[in-house]
Amino acid sequence: MTSATNKSLKTGFMYHEIYMWHNTGNYAGIMPYGNPVQPGEHVENPETKRRFRNLLEVSGLLAKLESIQARPATEAEILRHHTREHLDNIKALSAAHGGDGGIFSPVGRGTYDIALLSAGGVISAVDAVLNGEVDNAYALVRPPGHHALADMAMGFCMFANAVLAGLHALEVRALKRIATVDWDVHHGNGTQAGFWEDPRALTISIHQDRCFPADSGFTTEIGTGAGEGYNMNIPLPPGSGVGAYEAAFDRVVIPALQAYKPELIIVPSGFDAGAHDPMGRMQMHSEGYRNLTRKIMKVADEVCDGRVVMCHEGGYNPATVPFYGLAVLEELSGIKTDVTDPFLEIMAALGGQDLQPHQDEAIRAAEALLANLK
Repeated sequence: MTSATNKSLKTGFMYHEIYMWHNTGNYAGIMPYGNPVQPGEHVENPETKRRFRNLLEVSGLLAKLESIQARPATEAEILRHHTREHLDNIKALSAAHGGDGGIFSPVGRGTYDIALLSAGGVISAVDAVLNGEVDNAYALVRPPGHHALADMAMGFCMFANAVLAGLHALEVRALKRIATVDWDVHHGNGTQAGFWEDPRALTISIHQDRCFPADSGFTTEIGTGAGEGYNMNIPLPPGSGVGAYEAAFDRVVIPALQAYKPELIIVPSGFDAGAHDPMGRMQMHSEGYRNLTRKIMKVADEVCDGRVVMCHEGGYNPATVPFYGLAVLEELSGIKTDVTDPFLEIMAALGGQDLQPHQDEAIRAAEALLANLK
């Protein structure tokens, strides 16, 4: 292995096999089966994430990462954000025969305990970074969290992992300012809602316009009360490629982080903006994710001593997602493996990878949000 940057960093990796045991059951994509819908597999199944972890091992990089031990979040930690009714509902469904915890959020037997471990895993990753045990960290957790609302599950998400980890950083670790940068293809509505009135958190979501949820993620959603101006959405048109994502980072995300100066950056990391993902219509590829990671790390070095924690969200193409994740972990750690992404050449050649005029217009609309930051 050779260094991908000028120095090798101590990168933490959070994973537990039990995350893969969260059972989303028989569905057809995201739809419950039943005539005329033939039974199939739910799109949020273990395969993509397990293959991501496995490629890290096969590449040799996993052995170079610092293992962070998972621990379950306590009820008190969950209730820091979620309602008792929501917690009890997930617990009851999990103890019985499963069901739906909200909107498109299947619960299986044992899901409650796994979801506690997922939320607690992200909190542990934050603690490892803040304690100086690692320079940065990636939490490959499941179920995901960025759609979960205080009172219900949504979009495959049980508990709001990034919100709970962020509140832990603010209220237990006494940080004054944090930021979240969500690059999942879907709007991070749950994270937005969690900090909607809170100026201690700058929440940024870059996503496919009106993909999911279709009624949120607009530039007009900027927070309210004391939190007004501290929520930023960058809804990009379907078909946006690496050119649009890099322009959005250079012109909106990075300047916002430089102006806000958080003490920690949390990245809800979904890879469903990748080309050929069944749940999105964007055109990112492994080098694109590598470049976005590099940009995040550079600004993190400037404002918060490099303290970055990424928590895994979506990404549903089992063949390609592992290569996106490997590129991100290579960049976080500064260690380049010998693995070459076999999909990169095909995806980089897709038409429209460069910034297009209508995408530029969307980014210019988001640039105006920078004036709200204090």
